[in-house]
Amino acid sequence: MGILDGKRILVTGVLTEASIAFAAARLAQEQGAEVILSSFGRQMKITSVIAERLPQPAEVIELDATNDEDLAALPERLGGNIDGIVHAIAFAPKDALGGVFLDTPFESVSNAMQVSAFSLKSIVMAAKPVMNSGAGVVGLTFDATVAWPAYDWMGVCKAALESTNRYLAKYLGKDQIRCNLVSAGPLKTTAAKSIPGFEAFEDVWGERAPLGWDQTDTEPAGKAIVALLSDWFPATTGEMVHVDGGLHSTGA
Repeated sequence: MGILDGKRILVTGVLTEASIAFAAARLAQEQGAEVILSSFGRQMKITSVIAERLPQPAEVIELDATNDEDLAALPERLGGNIDGIVHAIAFAPKDALGGVFLDTPFESVSNAMQVSAFSLKSIVMAAKPVMNSGAGVVGLTFDATVAWPAYDWMGVCKAALESTNRYLAKYLGKDQIRCNLVSAGPLKTTAAKSIPGFEAFEDVWGERAPLGWDQTDTEPAGKAIVALLSDWFPATTGEMVHVDGGLHSTGA
């Protein structure tokens, strides 16, 4: 018996085995869930290849979170009701990261905001007609209550994502849909490698996190996602769960 037995979960953002999304998909299957992956465009082929490395086969459906036609077709493509969504989508143009905060044009900020924050609302509302009562939505953030080196406008997007999560929790509670976020510490994922200056985080976490921190281990974050998707958190919504070795709780 797994904690997700009988549940169907949509997992977005699976592109490599090193991603948190892949860890969540794998652990969800191990806990009894049927997992559906989403991807789009040229990334569909990559996601399909990575899907073969999961413990069980997983269907890959097309979903561009910025495309109205894809969003409208989502309920049909899911092929039935679902019990959860993992939102693991984020993007910022190169001129929005790496210490260029003061020079980033609005066009780049708008693009980053739509993909990284507004897409949470877009996907949830597109899937809402086929979401079962008690369903869970879990997104990924990097604690945006403070400013981080090099993170720049992605940090602002994460702040928007965190606020979006709280408002979704407020408005979807009447439908018994729970919305939460996992704030993981820095991990050496493809997304992290695209951030200029990311290495500035490495020594900080290793030295200050009370529990220590392994930047190559996505399983703790994946386990938190699976737990939040399960029925073991029936009265938790609008929350941000830190999975960062405890660094968020320490001072200098």
